[in-house]
Amino acid sequence: MNANVNFNFSRLRPTAFLLPVALLIVIGIWLFCQNALNVEGYIAIQKESFFFLNRQLAEYPRTLHNLTQFGDALVFLSLLSTLAVYEPQVWGSLLSALIVSMATCLIKLILAVPRPSAVLDSDKFVVIGETLCGHNSVPSGHSTTIFTILTVLLFGFFPRKAVHRILFLSSFVLVSLLLVMTRVGVGAHYPLDVIIGSIVGYISGLSGIFICRRYRWWHSMGLSTYYPLCMVVFGIFGVLLINRMMLDNLVIYYFALAGLGLSLYKTIRMYAQK
Repeated sequence: MNANVNFNFSRLRPTAFLLPVALLIVIGIWLFCQNALNVEGYIAIQKESFFFLNRQLAEYPRTLHNLTQFGDALVFLSLLSTLAVYEPQVWGSLLSALIVSMATCLIKLILAVPRPSAVLDSDKFVVIGETLCGHNSVPSGHSTTIFTILTVLLFGFFPRKAVHRILFLSSFVLVSLLLVMTRVGVGAHYPLDVIIGSIVGYISGLSGIFICRRYRWWHSMGLSTYYPLCMVVFGIFGVLLINRMMLDNLVIYYFALAGLGLSLYKTIRMYAQK
């Protein structure tokens, strides 16, 4: 599989950034034309769409609460932890991409847009899980994380056959949109928050691939000397997940913990064989 991943990553060109950057520019121009490049206008133009989507999606509260956890890097990386053993280049790209995506926190502080629960009538929409009332709504951090990880996976495992590419790309679009829209369903973000967060995540994912390809920070991954570090990281992830389970008993945490357990077992076994 590594040969296919290397081939896919090597084919990427900087022009891949043109589409997401263009989309951000289009959104900016549209907001300007709507006189919504301010907090009040930004909230006003999407308030009704937020109420509508939130009501429709909130009919499945438990499902939403589980699916939205994919936006938590701890959960998503735990589910994908076997990549650290079998696809070190993908894992290295994921780590690089997630470091880039941390810039989202700075963007949130600069824009300082209040979340729905901070300004909208709570009787008109549903909140699932923790009520978030901060002034850090845009871009959606969960959406950024989801698209960052899925973008790396998309380009890393992109099939070579045309038919398989269509199916793979269609699945990517459907799954990614489903996951990011859960942020509207749980009442944490406006629709544009998740759209902008998704675009930022896509840029972060591409950046992680280019960084890993250029600087090879994670070149030691896959070597036997790297396995003890994997074991420690997986152990820490496991402790953090168990702590989450004690606070909120969600099914997704069990799957993530099972993924970590399998990865830890594989790592120990491969290290012993070395």
